[in-house]
Amino acid sequence: MATSGGFESRPAEGWLASGHARFDDAIGGGLAIGRTHEFFAADALDATSAAAFAALMALRTPGKAPLIWLRTSDAGKRNGHIYAPGIAELGGDPDRLLLVETADPKMLLACANDAIRCTGSTAVIVESWGKFPLLDLTAGRRLALGARDAGTTLLILRLGAVPAPSVAETRWSVAAAPSHELEANAPGAPAFDLELLRWRGGAAGARWRLDWNHDEKCFGDPALSGALLPLPSRRTMAAHGAAAA
Repeated sequence: MATSGGFESRPAEGWLASGHARFDDAIGGGLAIGRTHEFFAADALDATSAAAFAALMALRTPGKAPLIWLRTSDAGKRNGHIYAPGIAELGGDPDRLLLVETADPKMLLACANDAIRCTGSTAVIVESWGKFPLLDLTAGRRLALGARDAGTTLLILRLGAVPAPSVAETRWSVAAAPSHELEANAPGAPAFDLELLRWRGGAAGARWRLDWNHDEKCFGDPALSGALLPLPSRRTMAAHGAAAA
């Protein structure tokens, strides 16, 4: 099998699986490798959840192959900076994360086209905020074909954006969900509300609520005990400039 940067290349088959049997079975085994998957989030709180869900799915894969994360240089002001100790606390390996920040959306798209051809990566995450007119159907098709040919899984974070037609294999709405506190009033596990907006392989519309299990490093059903922890107060999308170009 060919290698890139010392890592084995990935064939365009198989799945990034969550570890939650019913969730994975419902979408044919997980997120299909070598395909494009979109994650939409309405505001800053949900944006963090969408980013965490995509990254944890990718980092569940065994081995040391890197996860390439592309974002513009101003992304930290909108959605916070990526915190390596936080990834480790969730059970991921921050050493596998290769973060690339670009000057503007045009460079972001150019880097995405290059990154998906790095066949040694676990996946490529492309993070954008608000409208992304450069990512039209033509650009999306070019990315999808490149990912398919290289066997690279492309995870596109559309934060503060409205779902629109695309060539993605799956399209998701991700929202932060309330979690249950642990013993000694410890914070609960990260929880996610997921809605499948589109799936090229079957029917959409299904919803799930999943918790992240740090010890097992997989997603599971929500805890049934402990007080329900409220979500922080949300600000509107407009307050975050979600409608801005």
